[in-house]
Amino acid sequence: MARYNRWQNNGLRDLVKQMDEDALRLDRGAFFGSIFGTLNHLLWIDKLWMNRFEPTIAAPDSDDVGVSHTANPTDWATERFRMDGAIVEWARGLRAIDLSGDVSWYSKVYGTDMSKKKDLCVMQLFNHQTHHRGQVHAMMTAAGMTPIGSDLPLMPEI
Repeated sequence: MARYNRWQNNGLRDLVKQMDEDALRLDRGAFFGSIFGTLNHLLWIDKLWMNRFEPTIAAPDSDDVGVSHTANPTDWATERFRMDGAIVEWARGLRAIDLSGDVSWYSKVYGTDMSKKKDLCVMQLFNHQTHHRGQVHAMMTAAGMTPIGSDLPLMPEI
């Protein structure tokens, strides 16, 4: 799933480079408004979860939901590339035992301490990516772009 995430984000990065910034920031009625807001949210959440799994990975430095995490598409593309690499390298080193136990954190969204099984939280990381990338795919398609296919069997061996 880490490789899949990187592959899909590489495709989105290519499309973001082609799009006008106003089109990226246009409110399209999605949960996080625009394509850019949704892409920023995904990057922000990936950093948040990865910091919980691997504390050497820096957590985001803002308390919002990340819609303005990066200032512009170039900064987003750079940070997305780095985060995808970090996720792949982290996943390569995992063993089954590394997925046992709990992950604990304070949730500002729910205003409480939380603790969940680590394997469930790792699934949440990848499920969340897929969910919001689907929204981005739909918004980009509506904007006249053609995102790469998302079926797992289409993923190149990278």
